[in-house]
Amino acid sequence: MTSRLNAFLTRARGLGRCTSGIAIVEFALSLPLLVGTGVGGIEVSRFVAANMQVSQIALLVADNAGRVRGSIDESDIEEVMIGARTAGEAVDFGHYGRVILSSLEPNGQTGASAGQMIRWQRCFGLKNKTSTYGLQGDGTTNSTMATGMGPSGNKITAVSGSAVMFVEVFYQYEPLVMGDLINSTELHYTAAYTVRERATQTLSNLGNISAGNKRLCSRFSAT
Repeated sequence: MTSRLNAFLTRARGLGRCTSGIAIVEFALSLPLLVGTGVGGIEVSRFVAANMQVSQIALLVADNAGRVRGSIDESDIEEVMIGARTAGEAVDFGHYGRVILSSLEPNGQTGASAGQMIRWQRCFGLKNKTSTYGLQGDGTTNSTMATGMGPSGNKITAVSGSAVMFVEVFYQYEPLVMGDLINSTELHYTAAYTVRERATQTLSNLGNISAGNKRLCSRFSAT
């Protein structure tokens, strides 16, 4: 019995001095932290990339719409919105976003009624949003839009005889796993470009695009 006890105690003392499993134990203890940090980094990177993507879509739409020379047609709007859809494929923009393109122009009124107006407005995306700064027809006969469109302190106005393509882009960012770090967030970006060499600002429809296929802001479509 004594010899067995001594043998057990010897093994126990050896086990207490054994360090061969320390690395494995330390790794097991640190693994949750490493995984959490890694996944969190991925989520933050994804959020930053989504912001950049949405900002670029706003600039793309305003620039492309402003480049249409001579006059502008519903078919031109269709091409611009297809470009926005293509640019946003990586973030599934069609399903989670909304583009609102407004033609901001002087209203041609005089005196107290002089100001800016939104001659037409076109949209793309499934997200249910309206413009933060005005709707089609606003300011046509009065000075309600005299200061133009945009956030307070940074409003845009169009000069006489021209127009500004003012764009708002909304996108609902949904986190993959880190809801406690980054919640579901609505991204909102604006961009504006003055039109180039466009004599006529009225939106024509030479291709006879039906009302159901126009990019009207009453239409919600991901395609």
